[in-house]
Amino acid sequence: MASSAPRLARLGALLARQGAPATSLLSSQGLRAFSEKAGAETTAAAAAATASTGEAKSKIRGFQALLFGGLGAGFLYGYSLFTSQVPESGPLAGPPALLTSKPSTPGDYDAVRKSIAGVLDNGDYDDGSYGPVLVRLAWHASGTYAKKDGSGGSNGATMRFAPECEWGANAGLAVARKLLEPVKAAHPWISYADLWTLAGVVAIEEMGGPTIPWRAGRSDAPDGSKIVPDGRLPDAKQGAKHLRDVFGRMGFDDKDIVALSGAHTLGRCHTDRSGFSGPWTNAPTTFSNLYFQELLNNKWVVKKWDGPLQYEDAKSQSLMMLPSDLALLSDRTFKKYVTQYAKDEEAFFKDFAVAFSKLLELGVPFPAAKAA
Repeated sequence: MASSAPRLARLGALLARQGAPATSLLSSQGLRAFSEKAGAETTAAAAAATASTGEAKSKIRGFQALLFGGLGAGFLYGYSLFTSQVPESGPLAGPPALLTSKPSTPGDYDAVRKSIAGVLDNGDYDDGSYGPVLVRLAWHASGTYAKKDGSGGSNGATMRFAPECEWGANAGLAVARKLLEPVKAAHPWISYADLWTLAGVVAIEEMGGPTIPWRAGRSDAPDGSKIVPDGRLPDAKQGAKHLRDVFGRMGFDDKDIVALSGAHTLGRCHTDRSGFSGPWTNAPTTFSNLYFQELLNNKWVVKKWDGPLQYEDAKSQSLMMLPSDLALLSDRTFKKYVTQYAKDEEAFFKDFAVAFSKLLELGVPFPAAKAA
């Protein structure tokens, strides 16, 4: 459950927008004054009732019931604001509040990093972290690039528009985009394209992964006219040839393919998104080489269920692999790198950092470096 501080911040913002003083519900002095005033008024009304007819007494009792009933309902409502989950829709819905003392200065990417790190942990989401879904957002925003014509890639942040935001491969990424809205509001000078890619970098680093080289310079497209055709992102149902086709289109080699596949050490699949279900490892919020160890050392059998073809470990039946994962074992060249990374985490971290940084920069028109 989220801490009370973000809830108080969200409540304060809501009251401010509605023109109501936040202290009306939060100040004990205000509550005491209101109660004393109400008590005085009730006493006066009761005195008048003594000298009046039975009908007047009935009216006074009705007033008292209305007064204290309203007070009780108000207190219950105020209490519910602090103790219940924020609804998915309605006046209190929205991204988590981001507490900042003042707006950041344009170009202060350290401030943006801190803001991103501040929204990662949430005990109510998946395994307790939004980190994996932010990595997926950065990946899918960048993985549409085609080296042949320079189309696609992270520049433009075109997933803000339909139909790209509605692609099956991007199902569930609205969670990540919504999560980053308060970060964008706190740092309005950063482009969505830079924010999404930086969020993936920060998530990896915060979850124990390598430092990823990242630089700013992406711009946002004004509309969806530059959206590329659907089908450029990897299909988990496919094998080695498909992986080489998809990653080769972007300019990656076999080592890059295996290194980038190592991002599956994070997160899990969801039946309402990809159709698949379950985590690849028992530590889905820690960036490590555990994915390669599980892939190489477990016996994988076909999962018996009503969903698409996927595999589960024969021993615990708690972990899963996709057809595209097992393709890394069936292909001799791919398996060579799987074996290397399973044994040498440092080598994996080094190669992943290079490949992921390259992925995030595909198609971005960075200014040419000045000659020394």
